[in-house]
Amino acid sequence: MAPETRSAAHPTKVLHSTSEFKRWGRKYPFIRYGLPLISLTVLGSVGLAHLIRGSKEVTKEKDDLEWDIIETTKALTRTGPTMAYNPKKLSLEEELKALQEKVDINNYEYKRIPRPKEVN
Repeated sequence: MAPETRSAAHPTKVLHSTSEFKRWGRKYPFIRYGLPLISLTVLGSVGLAHLIRGSKEVTKEKDDLEWDIIETTKALTRTGPTMAYNPKKLSLEEELKALQEKVDINNYEYKRIPRPKEVN
């Protein structure tokens, strides 16, 4: 039988390469701290931009669908889109008079609010 050939590197080569990386980290602190921070920031911003773009497209589709539904319902009404919305004319003075007729602020009575221990 033929001896097995391994595709993995020799163990001393692996140890040598790891110590080389450690040396780079000590010699060049940017590689150890700056490069991961910058890459995380850039990749994070790209990822967030992608997610936000997708959510904006979804909301745009929903708005378009709702707008189509509104337009079709207006087109089906008897009066048509021009007479579909007629707001009632309101004035603040009339609303104030109506509220004052409902509530009398000069005639009130005190009511005791029970404490939490008294409720039980």
